[in-house]
Amino acid sequence: MNNLDYLKNKKILLVDDEEGLLDLLQTILYEDGYSNIKKAKTMDEALNKFYEFEPDAIILDIMLPDGDGFQLLSKIRKSSDIPVLFLSAKDAMDDQYHGFSLGADDYLTKPFLPKDLILRLQAVLRRTYREEAEIINLKYVAIRFDRGEIIRDDEIFALTAKEFSILQTLYQNANRIVTIDGLCQSVWGDAYYGYENSLMTHIRRIREKIEKNPSYPESLITIKGLGYKLIVEGR
Repeated sequence: MNNLDYLKNKKILLVDDEEGLLDLLQTILYEDGYSNIKKAKTMDEALNKFYEFEPDAIILDIMLPDGDGFQLLSKIRKSSDIPVLFLSAKDAMDDQYHGFSLGADDYLTKPFLPKDLILRLQAVLRRTYREEAEIINLKYVAIRFDRGEIIRDDEIFALTAKEFSILQTLYQNANRIVTIDGLCQSVWGDAYYGYENSLMTHIRRIREKIEKNPSYPESLITIKGLGYKLIVEGR
């Protein structure tokens, strides 16, 4: 297995107003092994798919019919730090600086070489989802952070970007209480207020993947009034 294969299960959202380019981007990613891909042609459609699909990375054009990529990135950065790669015909340095100032991870101008796109996407994914060779064993599952996966019996469950961040934070504080505020801040950044309900939803989804009975958790437990604790034996 290639040491980058763990990236290929990541969910990628493509945003561009040109249908032909969206199809080309999808083909380029498919041919390199990425299969979990969604497309959007407008800012509104992209935002809807961002919340529904929960992508692990976004490839984003600047020019959109109902806004622009800068506006979209600003909205995304209010709740997520997933990798965002701009792909645009606008090659002015001011546009590139503006994109980076808003939190873009990379900026590629059109026309582009498919290999250049793939290498840049791999780079931003690797920076976010760093490979950790250690296998973490919980009571019923194993966690592979290097692949962003949960292994339970013969089944493999992919982690979303938020699930990955939550589990990673809990593991870094294994067997210790992580407060709700602390966990939200770690996952959503300083603008974390108001994400408690979203955190609870992600916790429920994680439990569905790691617990024998999610209603009676044994690994990811709630400490009433305080926060959560990940039980890891031997730590």
